[in-house]
Amino acid sequence: MEKEKKSPEKSEAKPEQRRRDKPASTEAKKSTVNFSFATPAKVEEIIGRTGTRGEAIQVRCRVLDGRDKNKVLRRNVRGPIQVEDILMLRETEIEASRLTKGGRGTA
Repeated sequence: MEKEKKSPEKSEAKPEQRRRDKPASTEAKKSTVNFSFATPAKVEEIIGRTGTRGEAIQVRCRVLDGRDKNKVLRRNVRGPIQVEDILMLRETEIEASRLTKGGRGTA
């Protein structure tokens, strides 16, 4: 008969107490900052606008550091950009496709 009895601690444990314990452990995780590795690249030329509404700008940039140092890449960039700006690239292996000459009004 002793096995059938439940201990008063387990049966009376409040769900609010368990919830309070969890946020304390997640707060420690929130305070850590994880940065991904990035490679600097300098914008050498602005090729043109791309995207369905022209929201991206295609640029040619030269990688300044890392395994692919001095490699020239074609990349699509969103936001304001000008020649000699520095981009931080997460990867330097994939290159954007070339812009086509077509546009509005060309069949």
